[in-house]
Amino acid sequence: MKNQSPNPFSVPGKLINTPFLKNLLSNLFFFFAIGLAAGIILCLHYKSFSLNLQVTNGQFTIFTSSPQQLQFLSSTIRNASASSHVELQNTPSLMHEMSDQELLWRASMAPKIKEYPFKRVPKIAFMFLTRGPVILAPLWEKFFKGHQGLYTIYVHSDPSYNGSEPRDSVFHGRRIPSKEVQWGSVNMVEAERRLLGNALLDISNQYFVLLSESCIPLYNFSTIYSYLLNSSQSFVESYDLPGPVGRGRYNHKMGPTVNIDQWRKGSQWFQMDRDLAIEVIADTTYFLVFHKFCKGSCYADEHYLPTFVNTKFGEKNSKRTLTWVDWSRGGPHPTKFIRPHVTPEFLESLRSGGSCEYNGRKTNVCFLFARKFTQDSLNRLLLFAPRVMHFHR
Repeated sequence: MKNQSPNPFSVPGKLINTPFLKNLLSNLFFFFAIGLAAGIILCLHYKSFSLNLQVTNGQFTIFTSSPQQLQFLSSTIRNASASSHVELQNTPSLMHEMSDQELLWRASMAPKIKEYPFKRVPKIAFMFLTRGPVILAPLWEKFFKGHQGLYTIYVHSDPSYNGSEPRDSVFHGRRIPSKEVQWGSVNMVEAERRLLGNALLDISNQYFVLLSESCIPLYNFSTIYSYLLNSSQSFVESYDLPGPVGRGRYNHKMGPTVNIDQWRKGSQWFQMDRDLAIEVIADTTYFLVFHKFCKGSCYADEHYLPTFVNTKFGEKNSKRTLTWVDWSRGGPHPTKFIRPHVTPEFLESLRSGGSCEYNGRKTNVCFLFARKFTQDSLNRLLLFAPRVMHFHR
C-alpha cells in the first residue's frame, strides 16, 4: 500500500550492507582494538598506577588515590612540556634556569588551606653551603641511611667547582644553581636565601637546616628529626652585643627601617620551620637595607637574620642555634678540629655538655650539629659515630 509507513530499521540495514560503510566500520573496529590493546599494555606496565575515570557533563575527570600518583602525573606532564619552569613537586634534577627573583617569588607562595588534600610526610631539608664537595660526605651517608623519604638534600657550592658525586651517593644530583660567595659578604645571605628558595619548592619540606662542609651531626637521624619536628620554635641565634664587633658594626644609614636598638648578632647556621623560611625569602624590606648598607666589616651573614627574625618574629624564635662552634680562642674564625681532637669523650661532651630550654623545659640536649671538622678527621669520626652517635638506631 502506498500509504504504509516505512520500516524505520530497513534503511539503516540497507546502508550497513553497502561496501563503503562496511569498510568504515571495519576500520573503526581495527583502531578500537589497537587502542584497547595499548591501554591494556600500559596498565600492565604501570600496574601500581590506578586511574578512576568519572564522566561529568560529558567530560572525563581523572582521580588518583595517592600523592605518589599525583607526582607521577605531574612528572609526566612536565617531561612532555618544553617549559623550563620548576614545579612545586620534587623533580629528579635540582638544576633550573630561574633567576633569583623568580625563584624566591615562586618559593614564597603558601597555601591558605592548612590541611593538605593528600597524606603529607614532613621532611627536613639539609642545606649545605660549601666551597666545593661535602668533605665529610661518608659520615653523612651513614647518618641518612635507612631514612629515605624523611629528608631532602641541597648543596650550594662555588660555581667553579665541577666535581661530581657517585651515583649511589645521597649527594648525587643535589647541587642547586649557585653563584660566587665571599666570606662575610651580603652575597653569603643571598646564597642562604637561594638554598631556602630551592628547598621551599618541595611542599613536603617542613624544617630547614643550614650546614657547611665541615659540619657533623651529633645524634642519629631519628633523634634530630624528632627534636626539630616537635619543636614549637625555630633556632636562629640572636643577641644584643655592645662593642665594636656587635653594635659597632651598625650603619646609621639603615634607619629608620633598622635602628640601633633592633640590631642583633648571631651565628649564620640556623634551623627554622617552613613558616619562618617563607618569611625570610619573601622579605624585600630589611634585606634591601642590608644589601645597600651592610658592607665590608659589617658582616651581613652575622646580622641580617638575627636582626630580621628578632624584630619581626621574635616570639617564634628560641634565639639560639643548634650548631656548636668553638670561639674560645678568639679571632675571626672558630677553632678547627683535626684528627687527634676526635675522641669519644670529646664527642660525648658536645652532645650533653650544656643546659638550655626546649619547648619551655630545661634540657641538656642543646646542640644537634657541630663544626669545624677537617677532612683528616673523617676516619676517626666514622670509627666513633656508630657507638657515640648511635647511627644504627
